Amino acid sequence: MAPSSVAVTIEKPNKFSLVEINGSDSTLLLEKQKAVSPKQFTWFLFLKAHRVFACLSWLPMASKTMVSSVKKRIALSDVSEEEAKSRRLYRFIKAFLFMSVLALVLEIVAHLKKWNLSIVQIRPWEVQGLLQWCYMTWMSFRVDYVAPLVLTMSKFCIVLFLIQSLDRLVLCLGCFWIKYKNLKPRINGDAYDIEDASSFPMVLVQIPMCNEREVFAQSIAAVLIKDEVSSWREKGVNIIYRHRLIRTGYKAGNLKSAMGCDYVKDYEFVAIFDADFQPNSDFLKQTVPHFKGDPELGLVQARWSFVNKDENLLTRLQNINLCFHFEVEQQVNGAFLNFFGFNGTAGVWRIKALEDSGGWLERTTVEDMDIAVRAHLNGWKFIFLNDVKVLCELPESYEAYKKQQHRWHSGPMQLFRLCLPAVVRSKISISKKANLIFLFFLLRKLILPFYSFTLFCIILPLTMFIPEAELPLWVICYIPIFMSLLNILPAPKSFPFLVPYLLFENTMSVTKFNAMISGLFQLGSAYEWVVTKKTGRSSESDLVALAERESKSSNEEKITRRHSESGLETLNKLKQQEEIAPSKKRNKLYRKELALALLLLTAAARSLLSAHGVHFYFLLFQGLTFLVVGLDLIGEQIS
Repeated sequence: MAPSSVAVTIEKPNKFSLVEINGSDSTLLLEKQKAVSPKQFTWFLFLKAHRVFACLSWLPMASKTMVSSVKKRIALSDVSEEEAKSRRLYRFIKAFLFMSVLALVLEIVAHLKKWNLSIVQIRPWEVQGLLQWCYMTWMSFRVDYVAPLVLTMSKFCIVLFLIQSLDRLVLCLGCFWIKYKNLKPRINGDAYDIEDASSFPMVLVQIPMCNEREVFAQSIAAVLIKDEVSSWREKGVNIIYRHRLIRTGYKAGNLKSAMGCDYVKDYEFVAIFDADFQPNSDFLKQTVPHFKGDPELGLVQARWSFVNKDENLLTRLQNINLCFHFEVEQQVNGAFLNFFGFNGTAGVWRIKALEDSGGWLERTTVEDMDIAVRAHLNGWKFIFLNDVKVLCELPESYEAYKKQQHRWHSGPMQLFRLCLPAVVRSKISISKKANLIFLFFLLRKLILPFYSFTLFCIILPLTMFIPEAELPLWVICYIPIFMSLLNILPAPKSFPFLVPYLLFENTMSVTKFNAMISGLFQLGSAYEWVVTKKTGRSSESDLVALAERESKSSNEEKITRRHSESGLETLNKLKQQEEIAPSKKRNKLYRKELALALLLLTAAARSLLSAHGVHFYFLLFQGLTFLVVGLDLIGEQIS
């Protein structure tokens, strides 16, 4: 069989023809193909040029579209109130950014002109031009004055970083020990008879709320709260509606007002839930029995569980933080110290402990931590139940989360200033005083936001322009990754979010640092108490599920039918209102985050000139994370 070959010819652009050649005719045809190959090659070049020009024509259009969208986003943006009140930090970052850009321009010029030589090699009379003289003067000033100062600051922050990391490691080891030894709070054998409800003590349940239309339905299932309470009272349920006309003191004012009622004297314990919390029906049976036989026990705290933890990236990152807080911090402190900060909800207090500690005070925005510290100073013990979980919601928008974190980090500093004299004068042991002052307040509430912002957002980009004070690799890479791994251990399903979690925590350090400073020195919005916006997402599912159960059972009591019907009717009305008048959502721009994004990206460009590997990538991705957060591109947007 004679050998055959196939020749390919290009007759027109995008049109090919295949010709099979047999035997000796192949040589002749191949020679003809060689003769016409220049023409074919020309067509090939035309095709390539056509594609290149098409791409080039697309780029300006795409750039124009992107610029117009950015302008539109900025035009529709709304600067948050918290940003307008904290201009000092923003001005500092902006000035730092301006100097960094100037330094970067000077370094680029020096790199292009190959001025990167030691000062000893260039004599003063060899300097060419004013720009080179400025560069050499900057190098001399940097080595003699700036570098020693930055080195001192970085060493101080590194020491704080190591101390806080050691504290985090000890907490994790304590958690491992609890699991290994199965150390859990036990109910005494002679506790209340669960089968006999009459043996239980009287427990007062309080749900303080204000302007929380989206979530209160999951607590009492109606928008007309007063009418719903009246309906339950007609069925024999012991429930009271109380409305404050003078709404001072925020949540602390609500609780203080409620505890001043006459009926409180008939109760021994009080269970407190925020409006979005949904305890199981056996919550009191799992918590109240721990009080019997232990008259020194003042608080039983349950763990939070989140119904929307997988809703978006923001809620996933919050879930990592709060899982570590409850399973490690709260559980370890409860097991070994009998003390931790009350979380403000999903807890049961002995009313006598509240009264002995002075009751609810309105002096800070963290009334829950305030009462916990005062109760601890009066000798009351706390226990944490890691196995008892109460469903609640996480804030799904960055704006709501930012305001929540501002309150959570400014309030402890207010409290520290107010209660420090009381801690020093108290009769508790020296070790408990040291734990309160150095670990509970200074290390975990002050040092943590201070070093995380100063070290990773200020000193690190600064060292890119001052190579004499460069941070070692283990400070910016190895230890932070190891600490993030420890944080994710209580939520192992979140392991794929290790890097986003590390970057996002550094991004949040600017909010926490600003809040800490404002609370410590009573600046800006330190005493502003903003209700964390929730979506009421779990309310809808609960009401629908309740309606399905009712349709399957015809023997339900009338009170249960009333509960479901009013809730579903309210839900439908709210949906109709939203359809008629949809809320207009606006994007937010966060200036400090945007300024820090530009600062870190400028430092990344400088590190690229110096051929830094890990430093460059860390600064690049951290700067991009600040940019995403500053443009409000994480989480849901709220109206």
